[in-house]
Amino acid sequence: MLRSVEQRRQGPVTGGDDDPRVTELRSAVARLRRRLAAHPGEFADRTIAEEELAALDAMAADGTPEIPRLRRSLLLIAGAIGSVSALAPELAEVRRAVDLFGGPVRGQG
Repeated sequence: MLRSVEQRRQGPVTGGDDDPRVTELRSAVARLRRRLAAHPGEFADRTIAEEELAALDAMAADGTPEIPRLRRSLLLIAGAIGSVSALAPELAEVRRAVDLFGGPVRGQG
């Protein structure tokens, strides 16, 4: 059955490991988690970034990530580690992976 554009943007997304978007998201999250764990510097919001990365991974592992929740986690991660330039390439990969699920519906931010 075909889904409308709005359903694809809002939906929970199903497909699990068969969905290449889920695979890409999990890979990008894993890379950022490894880089964050290896980063020697401490910063105030490190715990927030670690928790949100774990949440993203859990959503992807379930195979049913909700787009608004993905975007919220991405914003929290970016806010938490955005000033750590050493992590910028991996953060950009996570952003691109989240963008694969589509943009937010107008009016929902």
